[in-house]
Amino acid sequence: MGIIKVAFRLKIMYIIIRLLLEGDIVETYSGFAQVYDMFMDNVPYDEWCEYLHGLLCENGVASGLVLDLGCGTGNVTERLASYGYDMIGIDNSDEMLNIALDKSEQSDHDILYLHQDMREFELYGTVRAIVSICDSINYITDPEDLLSVFQLANNYLDAGGVFIFDLNTIYKYENIGDTTIAENRDNSSFIWENSYYGDERINEYELTLFVREDGEKYDKYVENHIQRAYTVKEISDIIHQAGMELVAVYDAFTKKPPNEKSERIYVIAKEQGKKHI
Repeated sequence: MGIIKVAFRLKIMYIIIRLLLEGDIVETYSGFAQVYDMFMDNVPYDEWCEYLHGLLCENGVASGLVLDLGCGTGNVTERLASYGYDMIGIDNSDEMLNIALDKSEQSDHDILYLHQDMREFELYGTVRAIVSICDSINYITDPEDLLSVFQLANNYLDAGGVFIFDLNTIYKYENIGDTTIAENRDNSSFIWENSYYGDERINEYELTLFVREDGEKYDKYVENHIQRAYTVKEISDIIHQAGMELVAVYDAFTKKPPNEKSERIYVIAKEQGKKHI
């Protein structure tokens, strides 16, 4: 399955979960699980987190305290906890965090979840690494806000700690372009209307969901989302402004540099300014 389709399903899942919870459509976890499985059956979380774990280990973080920034329902957080990391998850949606908490209770992982905006998050101390996966950084559309995120990351990392995040690329957004995608399932369907504004490098999509419970009428929900594409140079400049060192930029799930057709990239930055104890 292509990276675009995988990320597309991932974002649909995120929106569906939040809309279902806010609309009180799902009253039990089993009802949610049916929708989750329907739209997320092809997302390779295990492979994604194996790659992420490898990057962490290669950069000196094989154990210790790790922050998952923009953790959503905890899919990455849970898997990193399974690798033995002590995990903290931050997200600005309490509904998503409630699902993440339920997962941690089932897995018996001792994960601390915090309801905070990633542009102004606060921790009680420093962590060995910060990760932000599934294009959460693309939602920071103001470069000044992105600088604030990176400055906070540098502040809350241990001396020499690493910040690893992914980004959708300009090529990916251009490739999707002005597109309408629809899919119909037994009890739910969606219409995804995408627009990309190349001059501003802004990608906007409107997602219309139709969800039916127990054979009753469909309920309709509409959400609008905006993301921004950044060049590697822009990201590099903001990392240096934040006081961090740029370590590497990879074409996603490889150790190769990005190319003109890279759809997703991984960026590794390192804390600077603190003294090792």
